[in-house]
Amino acid sequence: MTEKPRPRKKNRPTATRSPRSRRHTPTPPPAEEAAELLYGRHAVLSALESGRPCNRIWVIPSLRYDPRFHQRLNEAKQKGAIIDTVTPERLDQLCQRGRHQGIAMQVAAYNYLSLEDLLAKAATVNQPVLLAADGIMDPQNLGAMIRTAEALGMQGVIIPQRRAVGITATVAKAAAGALEYLPVARVINLNQALETLKETGYWIYGLSERGAVPLPKITFDRPTVFVVGSEGEGISLQTQKHCDEMVAIPLAGRTNSLNASVAVGIALYEISCQRSPAWDLTQGPKA
Repeated sequence: MTEKPRPRKKNRPTATRSPRSRRHTPTPPPAEEAAELLYGRHAVLSALESGRPCNRIWVIPSLRYDPRFHQRLNEAKQKGAIIDTVTPERLDQLCQRGRHQGIAMQVAAYNYLSLEDLLAKAATVNQPVLLAADGIMDPQNLGAMIRTAEALGMQGVIIPQRRAVGITATVAKAAAGALEYLPVARVINLNQALETLKETGYWIYGLSERGAVPLPKITFDRPTVFVVGSEGEGISLQTQKHCDEMVAIPLAGRTNSLNASVAVGIALYEISCQRSPAWDLTQGPKA
């Protein structure tokens, strides 16, 4: 008995499986967007004292009624800000585990001045001093420079728009409130800005360990701009051509260079001492 041939199965089109869609991990916002969140007690308190508009404030319970913040928080609430009492863990999440110290606030993005407006503001002071940052990428360094410049009474900071950090939340935190009192101008071309400053009467000094003139040998008796570069590359060669003099800070140890923000602090302190000879740190201001 012979078996009947089995009918062949028709070729069915094989369904192609679509590749599994990978779970989407949201990318963190760029640093510039994070500028809308200020955190840290000094930064937030300075913003509140200066009357900077804010939308929302997150604060831990122990700080909500702290005498340093209670009245300022109530004033912000009266102006329309939402005050949220939250846990430290919630603040950790909001600030991406930044050192918030128990408080954070949402503000409008930083309002840069134009170079013209910065010059007009600086012109109200006799022999103003400005700081120009060339290619600074480290927000901690930029924030420390801004803090030092404001503390020593300088008139403003100039930063380039490209290949440099802007005013972010990390910069504001490192500046510890100084951004509320020291204006920052952001320019498209730093070299063109330096030429504009020269035409206005400023003398441009570049800070470099290979500078030809030691810092203490210079008499700062005119409107002044200090240019500082990044730690890795320093001031670019093109920008050096737009400086009137390259200045070095004399060093006595084996270390041949300084952190950029430290170099700025030394340079600005030198000019501050020259401009205020009546001040004696051991006895206070003389009559």
